[in-house]
Amino acid sequence: MRPHLRAGIAVYNAGRYHAAHDAWEDRWLALSAGEDERFLHGLIQFTAVVHHGRSGNWSGAGGLAESADEYLAELPADYRGVDLEPVRQFLARVAADPEAVDWAEPPRLTHEGAVIGYDDLDFEATAIATTVLAAADGYDEGLLEQAVEYARDELDDREDGRFVGLVFSFVREREQRPVVFQRLGDHVRRERQKDDDVAGLFD
Repeated sequence: MRPHLRAGIAVYNAGRYHAAHDAWEDRWLALSAGEDERFLHGLIQFTAVVHHGRSGNWSGAGGLAESADEYLAELPADYRGVDLEPVRQFLARVAADPEAVDWAEPPRLTHEGAVIGYDDLDFEATAIATTVLAAADGYDEGLLEQAVEYARDELDDREDGRFVGLVFSFVREREQRPVVFQRLGDHVRRERQKDDDVAGLFD
């Protein structure tokens, strides 16, 4: 839960309201009924409320605000380290009158008392954010998934190698993302060629 939760919060706080739910969705779909399921379901709908409200879809925002509030209503105010009170207050305002809400400043999400950004993510949360941003921005998801696996290999070998650094840079350095993606692609292709060369020795 923790890496998915923090990745989604960071993506949301970066203003990628629609993309944020992808960090939580796979985890949510794997859950049966219970508090965690309601929690993630509510957060996913909350991000959809913000997405619709900022695009002027008042009926969509208002209806989802009521539904999201129902999912979150019976959870503790601080659930899994997330302060839900600002979220619930915002949802109540939207449900009452979506057009009266200041959509330029939706509430920021906190985890364990802090507003989470990309720089606060560990490797596993960054790997999830990489996949989310790749899907949202049209990057080759398969290539980035392979880059993440090579980065995990480096970590398993207790190395802080080029893949680890570039995966972090892909998420953290928005303006440089296309360049970082190109460099990751070059490194992935080289590693694939090495793997193919070794495999060919035993054919």
